[in-house]
Amino acid sequence: MPRVLLLHTGGTLGMAGGRPSALRPAAFFKTLKARVPELFQLADIELQLFSNLDSSEMQPELWQRMATHLHHQLQDFDGAVVTHGTDTLAYTASALSFMLRNPPCPIVLTGSQRPLGEVRSDARLNLIDAVLSAVKGPREVTICFDSHLYRGNRTRKVKVSEYDAFESPNCPVLGTLGVDATFEPGLRARGPFKLYEKLDPRVFMLKVYPGLDPALPLQLLPHVRGLVLEAYGAGNFPIAPELGRSLMPLFVQAKERGVPVVVVSQAHRNGVDLSLYESGAASLAQGAIGGADMTPSAALVKLMQALAYHPRSPEALARFIQTPVAGELSVGRRTVEPEVPSRPRKTRRIHAG
Repeated sequence: MPRVLLLHTGGTLGMAGGRPSALRPAAFFKTLKARVPELFQLADIELQLFSNLDSSEMQPELWQRMATHLHHQLQDFDGAVVTHGTDTLAYTASALSFMLRNPPCPIVLTGSQRPLGEVRSDARLNLIDAVLSAVKGPREVTICFDSHLYRGNRTRKVKVSEYDAFESPNCPVLGTLGVDATFEPGLRARGPFKLYEKLDPRVFMLKVYPGLDPALPLQLLPHVRGLVLEAYGAGNFPIAPELGRSLMPLFVQAKERGVPVVVVSQAHRNGVDLSLYESGAASLAQGAIGGADMTPSAALVKLMQALAYHPRSPEALARFIQTPVAGELSVGRRTVEPEVPSRPRKTRRIHAG
């Protein structure tokens, strides 16, 4: 049987309690063996406890430890499943995709909207699908949820109370797990398996909204190393000086201080084009970096890594942000990342039973 590492980090999937009491971390492995015994018919599973936290407690320091742990372990397994809370699942998936380059096997993250111990839990099917994806799916970091497999750094959580909690607006699904399980080839390896564990978490994410007082982010600049700006549409934001809310002083002072600003869109589909409107063009003149169609979570984590590995070269940092590392962004008008072959691809079909 294929060997699969199941690394538990916490989240709703492994919690107990619930209405009327609050959910809390619980003994996950005992519940797993009792509730999903057929999981062990799919693979020889080794259970490891990394943490038992609500995912709101997940931090960059834990990503570094997790990536290092997986880097040491993966050569001995045919796949890995990481159980994780849903609230920060997209952040962790993005971080692992940047930190674990060219993995030797699939790394699948999953969670649930209801705890495994509950009768109507979605955890059981998510776990079964995740283990199957770890055995048969593409060799990259993915999220498996509600019978779909998504590229991890392209995924957003879009629902709180429904089982189809995640979407991948700008990247097709990598797998569909129904009566049959169908997987796409995914990214091609571009070299040996390497760990890039360094991150600089001194980054701030700013969302543009009507009424934003520019004085607030200006006060933050002395305390951050990088800034991700969630702009409107294709990269728009206010610049009219007569209204007193222009964000151009933020770009000017960020450039003076050597603080890179990555601009992404609040819109879920498509991405920014800073050359399209006056405000975007003005920000480009001040050194702003267009984040293309990256999700805000992917852009934030990628900027943390860029600051750690390119702290003294603004040009190298900008190139790194705008170059696909793990399929996290589209280049120009392309809808498929360069790592994916452009020729017609053969789809693998595996019967789910």
